[in-house]
Amino acid sequence: MKLKRLTAFALAAGEAQAARTPGILLLEGDTLMRRLLREWLTAAGYAVREAAPRAEVRTPGVDLVIVDLYMPRADGARIMRAVQRSHPGTPVIAISGQFRMGLAATSPVAHELGAARILAKPFSREDLLAAVRALVGPRP
Repeated sequence: MKLKRLTAFALAAGEAQAARTPGILLLEGDTLMRRLLREWLTAAGYAVREAAPRAEVRTPGVDLVIVDLYMPRADGARIMRAVQRSHPGTPVIAISGQFRMGLAATSPVAHELGAARILAKPFSREDLLAAVRALVGPRP
């Protein structure tokens, strides 16, 4: 009887973990842009955490990091390296107004820094969500 209860508990815990909402860490220096991205992502069902651009980026439960590479008073390359140290293996979407629209996907700087996807500002809600889904899948 105990084995059945333990098995049922383990199965329920596994299902809960499998159904966990993907966690996204958002590192964006512009307050209005950060609010907009948070709104888009939470409306799509993702759990979003924010951190100040120069803050320590150690955040548990992160499945994806979105970082603006060119923020005022912050070094995007330094932030990318800190993300890689604190969240090894976690995919990163690099965003920036400094990328040119047609060249964003091939930006050697962002790729060398470890970005899995690159979005040039301005980008659409659909572009952002397509990049997120490609890296962490749809929300459960």
